[in-house]
Amino acid sequence: MFRSKRTTLVKRLWKFKLQNEASCPTETNDDLELKSVVHSMLKRLKEHQLDTLLQAVESKGGERTECVLLPKGDLRLGKRTVAPHVLCCQIWRWPEIDQGYELKRLTCCATRGDPTSVCCNPHHWSRLQIPDSPPPPYSATTEQLGIEDQMVQRQPVSTETGGTPSELRQTYYETGDTLSNGARRHHWCHVAYWEQRQRVGRLNTVFDQTINIFQELPHGDGMCLGVLQQDTPAPDPVKRTREKIGFGVTLSQEEDGAWMYNRSEYPIFVNSPTLEPGNSRTFIVHKVLPGFSIKIFDYDMSSFLARTRDPRYLDGPYDPSSVRISFAKGWGGVYSRQCVTSCPCWIEILLNINR
Repeated sequence: MFRSKRTTLVKRLWKFKLQNEASCPTETNDDLELKSVVHSMLKRLKEHQLDTLLQAVESKGGERTECVLLPKGDLRLGKRTVAPHVLCCQIWRWPEIDQGYELKRLTCCATRGDPTSVCCNPHHWSRLQIPDSPPPPYSATTEQLGIEDQMVQRQPVSTETGGTPSELRQTYYETGDTLSNGARRHHWCHVAYWEQRQRVGRLNTVFDQTINIFQELPHGDGMCLGVLQQDTPAPDPVKRTREKIGFGVTLSQEEDGAWMYNRSEYPIFVNSPTLEPGNSRTFIVHKVLPGFSIKIFDYDMSSFLARTRDPRYLDGPYDPSSVRISFAKGWGGVYSRQCVTSCPCWIEILLNINR
């Protein structure tokens, strides 16, 4: 008997199922029930949806794929229920997750706000990282402070290297792009790529909501670091780190701030002024594991810090709109590298906070 293409696609998708480290090597009754529920769910998809889902799973998110929609409504799995998108993420990405609040929808997903359907493409979701040491609450205090007090208009400067050319700094807040209707849209950040203390390539101005920054990505669009590195000689530590960048990161501007999604297979390390307690002489570097998203810059928190910053705590150059991200290597008090300029490959994000 000939097997239908739909059946073949379902079987191929099941073969990509990830195993939980604590799972038994032999199939249990729970495994058989899970297989039955997943097969039943997949058979509700059309053939082109199965193709899309298989492409996303096979490429591990490297290929740009469309949403895969299923009606909202939990699935019965033994004594518990699970949402379809959570189940798909458990099967093909993170077997250990349990609830939907552990996930964050990525900006590439077009189904935000859909009242009837949910996207089950597991690579349209990321795990949500909550900072280990969140800043103290600031909303109530913000209302009590005069907005006009201590507001200082600053132009972003690289506090680590001073390497951002002065002519670019002078036009930072004025950079814009003209749309077809004659209107002006303004950038939301600049991105600079560094290898240790040397900047590689030009400063990249970002207008679109999302930018991919990667070493190699199938059909990728965005900032390809591999192209920037072509004519740049590098010591062995830098070469080894280049090989670990892979799919890199996705930066996105969202309503509540700027977010970063780690698409690579190695940890990413982040330092941001809005991920630190205010008026502190120490800085915090956050480790972001593969598949996780973290809000790297909070616009409301930035405004609060601008109004409450005590100059006595500033021991040196400080840029309230600069975020630093290092690929695979951390820096700071608990690492051998004390400064980000000692990291082999890193990017500096200069945010346009005067939006």
